[in-house]
Amino acid sequence: MTATRRYPRTGIGYDVHRFEEGRELLLGGVAIPHERGLEGHSDADVLLHAITDAVLGAAALGDVGLHFPPGDAKWKGADSRELLRMAVALVEDAGWILVNVDATVVAEAPMVNPHSAAMRLEIREVTGLPIDAISIKATTNEGMGFVGREEGIAVIAVATIAPGDSDNE
Repeated sequence: MTATRRYPRTGIGYDVHRFEEGRELLLGGVAIPHERGLEGHSDADVLLHAITDAVLGAAALGDVGLHFPPGDAKWKGADSRELLRMAVALVEDAGWILVNVDATVVAEAPMVNPHSAAMRLEIREVTGLPIDAISIKATTNEGMGFVGREEGIAVIAVATIAPGDSDNE
């Protein structure tokens, strides 16, 4: 039987978290000055959660909730950088390499773009991607919906993976 050639794949991740008083706001592994943080079982880094889902989805390995269930005390307060690091390792163990990450943060506040360079550096550190393969953008919801009412933040992310070297020989 001959091996089946594998082609690049793309995964999509989406996550939302509501704001919560008394928590630090973390986005992309970076502490962002803001009067409220985000609610969640882990550190509630909505950007890294969406990227993690995209990475896992590209390899058809499920999602954040499957691998790091929010009801499991083991993940209480977990550093989302470590969750993403573990997801990248799972993808690599399955014979893939992460090629690219692109994400859009949807929030009325705080302003994200002044922090995007620091976020890209954090994501580079976690994933090993070159900086020019990581894109973080931001937009508002024009005052509409839960994001527009400043009740929370939403993120959509895309990740592309390619077969590991041995899969293409």
